Amino acid sequence: MSKEKLVVEILGAHNLMPKDGEGSSSAFVEVEFEGQRQRTQVKYKDLNPVWNEKLVFHVNDVVDLPYRTIEVNVFNEKRSNNSRNFLGKVRVSGTSIAREGHEEVVPQLHTLDKRSLFSHVRGEITFKLYLSVKEQVKGGGDGGGVVVSGGVLKKSKKFQQQQQSTNGVVSTHQGQENKKMTRPDPNHMAHKPDPTKNELKPVVITSIPGPPISAVDAAVNGGAGGGAANGNRVGVFSGGSNEYGLKETNPHLGGCHLNKDKTSATYDLVEQMQYLYIRVVKGRDIPVVNGGEVVAEVKLGNYRGITKRVALNNAEWDQVFAFSKDTIQSSMVEIFVKERDKDEYLGRVWFDLNEVPKRVPPDSQLAPQWYRMDDKRGERSKGGEVMLAIWFGTQADEAFSEAWHSKAANVHLDGLCSIQSKVYLSPKLWYLRVSVIEAQDVVLGEKGSGLMRYPELNVKVQVGNQVLKTRAAPAIAGRSLSNPFWNEDLMFVVAEPFEDFVMLSVEDRVGPAREEVLGRVMLPVSLITRRLDSKEVASRWYNLDGHFGNPNEAKAVVRFASRIHVRATLDGGYHVLDEATMYSSDVRPTAKQLWKPHIGVLEMGILGASNLMPMKIKEGKGGSTDAYCVAKYGQKWVRTRTVVDSLAPKWNEQYTWEVFDPCTVITIGVFDNSRVDKNPSGGGGGGTRDSRIGKVRIRLSTLESDRVYTHAYPLLMLHPSGMKKMGELHLAVRFSCANMVNMLHMYTMPLLPKMHYVQPLSVTQLDSLRYQALNVVASRLSRSEPSLGREVVEYMLDHDSHMWSMRKSKANFFRLTNVLSWLVFLNRLIEGMRNWNMPVYSSMFVLTFMIMVLMPELIVPSILLGFAVIGLWKYRFRPRNPPHMDTRLSHAEGVHPDELDEEFDSFPTSRSAEIVRIRYDRLRSVAGRIQTVVGDMATQGERFQALLSWRDPRASFLFVVVCFFAAIGFYLVPIRWVVAVWGLYILRPPRFRNKLPSSAVCFFKRLPTMADSML
Repeated sequence: MSKEKLVVEILGAHNLMPKDGEGSSSAFVEVEFEGQRQRTQVKYKDLNPVWNEKLVFHVNDVVDLPYRTIEVNVFNEKRSNNSRNFLGKVRVSGTSIAREGHEEVVPQLHTLDKRSLFSHVRGEITFKLYLSVKEQVKGGGDGGGVVVSGGVLKKSKKFQQQQQSTNGVVSTHQGQENKKMTRPDPNHMAHKPDPTKNELKPVVITSIPGPPISAVDAAVNGGAGGGAANGNRVGVFSGGSNEYGLKETNPHLGGCHLNKDKTSATYDLVEQMQYLYIRVVKGRDIPVVNGGEVVAEVKLGNYRGITKRVALNNAEWDQVFAFSKDTIQSSMVEIFVKERDKDEYLGRVWFDLNEVPKRVPPDSQLAPQWYRMDDKRGERSKGGEVMLAIWFGTQADEAFSEAWHSKAANVHLDGLCSIQSKVYLSPKLWYLRVSVIEAQDVVLGEKGSGLMRYPELNVKVQVGNQVLKTRAAPAIAGRSLSNPFWNEDLMFVVAEPFEDFVMLSVEDRVGPAREEVLGRVMLPVSLITRRLDSKEVASRWYNLDGHFGNPNEAKAVVRFASRIHVRATLDGGYHVLDEATMYSSDVRPTAKQLWKPHIGVLEMGILGASNLMPMKIKEGKGGSTDAYCVAKYGQKWVRTRTVVDSLAPKWNEQYTWEVFDPCTVITIGVFDNSRVDKNPSGGGGGGTRDSRIGKVRIRLSTLESDRVYTHAYPLLMLHPSGMKKMGELHLAVRFSCANMVNMLHMYTMPLLPKMHYVQPLSVTQLDSLRYQALNVVASRLSRSEPSLGREVVEYMLDHDSHMWSMRKSKANFFRLTNVLSWLVFLNRLIEGMRNWNMPVYSSMFVLTFMIMVLMPELIVPSILLGFAVIGLWKYRFRPRNPPHMDTRLSHAEGVHPDELDEEFDSFPTSRSAEIVRIRYDRLRSVAGRIQTVVGDMATQGERFQALLSWRDPRASFLFVVVCFFAAIGFYLVPIRWVVAVWGLYILRPPRFRNKLPSSAVCFFKRLPTMADSML
């Protein structure tokens, strides 16, 4: 027995299910650990009880503690019949237990789980788990009794009366302690009301270092959401010390709690951010003597925003300025109108912020008004007029995306456009199929005509920067050399609007790297026939334009016009893959006529990030990051605004996507904006690349319908020096399903459109076409404003997922072994039954086997029933949170530095010859092992083939004779008896078995293989 004791300190519960029939519950907590069971006092008529009680347990062996579990059950006491109702339970692993004095003991917030499928449970419970040498195990007075070895302690009436009297004294004493603990600190709780008992909430864990937030602070700050300063509260899952784990957050979404009706607010997945908006529209009667250009200036405290320069005769600015309410440093805002490059103002108007109205969408926009300005002497009659509107609003305001933000005051003028939030649409991509059939009357070149050279004719097809060639025309009997035949399909990717041309050139290879063009034709892509299915489209003959045999010849020779037979179609029945197949976010065909109605809606609130790593060094500020977020699902890309110079940016932007298939993935990436600062060499940063901070993927099929997931996802990046955590991304995600029947029906449909199965494309073609699609998407999005750089598109679409990596190879190998581990488990289980180590289980196994053999109609129902029971049993252990990047699965934690350097090496390699030689030798050693395994598998297969090949005549003779007599035996004896005898023979006890291999195995291993013929 260890000296250390396990202490479970039950703090409180929140929002419990009423079970007493009167809208309340009398809750108590029962904790079970290693056969010991203890319970707290009963809190009568309280759905938000606070206990603050310590339950102490004996620990048999501290070393085995990580493999133990602590079960915490919450019950409602029914005083009428001395029974209880189940209110929820939590099962916690021993890995989350801290040591008192060695590390900080933080409260853990857990959601109550169901006991069975039909349990009605809600609410959360908060408690602490730690080991202590100071506490002693109590035998029963305080906690309501201890039960050892799983027994149930039944209390007599006398004991219940004593316990009630004891509980009365303890509850009075405990109430005094609660008053002491919940007394607010006057230094921190000034001007805040004291929380009552019913307002106490569970302890919430904060994501920033420091002491945990008490239940009083949580109640005063509004429970789960609680104000702008406490917006980063999170609850860590079991194993909460894991640096790379997923954390559940509890933000104040939409200015309300999460249980609010989801249709009641447009921006209900983000936290509200208050802004002061000022729209400066235009001016008139501005007193400028010599004319010229004028600007308007908005000043609020130390922040100052300036409009664009406009001519006096057309003084229209129509610009919006947004000042965050958190940074307001003054009680009034001033608007000046100045002449260009002059400090003295021509007119001024000011507003008291206490008088500014508040606008909440969907209210209409505030109409701008004319305001008379004061000149520099204070005379209102000579200052002119300015039209503007001023109001308080949130980020849901229509003017938010266009506004100049006060936090971007230090951004230079050229970089202002790169910090705005935008929504992009990927171009509509089509597969262009060009079928080159044949050519007629091709006139060969004259050079080398004296030599009898067989022409190597091929067709080169070019669409934009995509170039493909057919194979050389083969020699066919009955066809002349001037009538080559190819009949080959070439696939390209084109995007709407169609601006490219298809250029077909017939070429003759006259020498190494020398090709002579014999004729060409150009076809506009916009005139090519579109098709939605696999029906053949009529082919056409096109005349080839004559071309000079050698452009260097002084004298041009005009040739005859030849013809080429081509079939070109735009295939709209395919889905153009621009992402990795396993991370695809859209599987719809290109043609809109083939689209089916959407089955749901995906809503995402991009709340912010925390603990970001500095990505650049700014003068006078040290490390800094200008972070923005990009999310991609289907054809819709969204980009949040850039929060300048912040390691904990808050975006609070909400976006919506229509979902057509639940088995798709949304990708969210975080980047550092390199175009914010003035680039001395690039003049605005046009040639700079945005740095990657991290990426998160969420598969929609892992989300429950209509549930809001609020989590902090770790942003992990693999660098040549190793894996680094770049920060955490805070998201709120909700997947809403309109019709569950349609949703379930999608699981029975093919993943890709019909054309992918009717006319499938090869793996090589798909890889090449995906690369071409990525280039098209990157070039189109880079021409937007603000542009999405090519590096952003490549990172979001996983352009380098096909590159070799020793780390990924190891990870995939262990994934495969994990998948096949159930076969190893079954083999061990059967071997254990054969060894009769546990005679009772082996006897039951033999009996079950005989029942299945004699009643074979039970085999399939039993297997299916077993799957159903296992599935229902595992329902209680189902994942409650979306998956995230797993460092152990990726083998990213203990990877060798040289393997990382190889993974980040360019293609072709840029490393020295010595390093390449070492890596090549390592790859040879790995490939040698794989070669041996493949050879062994081929050997076993060839032995099966050798049974009837008569390569070994004696072995084949024996096999044929045995098969002949076995056929007669199986005909005469029912198959079930044969299987029964065979099973009993295999499962016979070890004392009746020989350690030597069976005759059949010996015969099989003696068969010849083709390995004898290998060099």
